[in-house]
Amino acid sequence: MTSSTSDPLSNTLAPSTAATLTIRVIKSFEYRTSKNLVLHAVDLTATTVGQLRVLIIENTLKLYTKAHGAKTMNLIINMENDQDLILANDEELLVNRGIENETEISIFNREIYEAYKQHPDIKW
Repeated sequence: MTSSTSDPLSNTLAPSTAATLTIRVIKSFEYRTSKNLVLHAVDLTATTVGQLRVLIIENTLKLYTKAHGAKTMNLIINMENDQDLILANDEELLVNRGIENETEISIFNREIYEAYKQHPDIKW
């Protein structure tokens, strides 16, 4: 199989009106357990952070990674840049937050996350 530099990246294959998002439902930070919820045909130009939150469950949403973007060293959560990556404004459109096709978003309990940040121990 050959690859060409002119091949389109997967995040550009679907329009912003029919994006696929992966929601990473984090069960435990310490044990690094999560479950993925894949949402198809999400209209990023009309869906707000609040609508996405209600669609999934009321909780904290944080951008984990974009397709073909840099990934964090922590396998369960990106612990950097909370002020920019936590999706706190329920009125904001997803497309205005830079959410694009094949973006991964984490969902978690904010209190547990803040406690984990203080002592990011990994258990087996």
